[in-house]
Amino acid sequence: MQFGLTIPLQRFLHIKTLCYGDSLDTLYCWDLHKILLHGEPSLLAVHCASRFTFVLYAMSAVDWDNLDVIAYSGIERSLLEAAMPQEAIHNYLERAGTPQQTKTHGRREVAYLNRAWDDVTALDYTIDIEQQWQTLLNHSVNEIPCRCAAREQKASAFEHLAALLQY
Repeated sequence: MQFGLTIPLQRFLHIKTLCYGDSLDTLYCWDLHKILLHGEPSLLAVHCASRFTFVLYAMSAVDWDNLDVIAYSGIERSLLEAAMPQEAIHNYLERAGTPQQTKTHGRREVAYLNRAWDDVTALDYTIDIEQQWQTLLNHSVNEIPCRCAAREQKASAFEHLAALLQY
């Protein structure tokens, strides 16, 4: 699995250089970005193939230091909340392999990340400032009809992801 870190996130984490990583099916790639929500540094994670998105609100310094573990756990939880069968989640994570930090996965994928960020910002009224995990925000963003890198037609990120993972 590859976590493509945006340049602002690389700067925030004081990472000098990252490689592009080995060529990998975008099904196993996520782009990660640091955004401010209600003045709090938060993680925006966007699946490169489907534009499936989740946000972790008010990340602590310890969370940022453990970004790979936090993001991987976020992926697993978001797939569970998307009603993906447990066996399919296990198979996906097993095939994806160990997380590796890389540069982001291309202009188109970053454009979709930026669009997801716009959607998150538009729905910031759904944020529960008492919780890091944003169930309502994540669900709301993933219900918006959108385009994604892997599929031509417009559909929700949930629908894109389900079609790509065939569950």
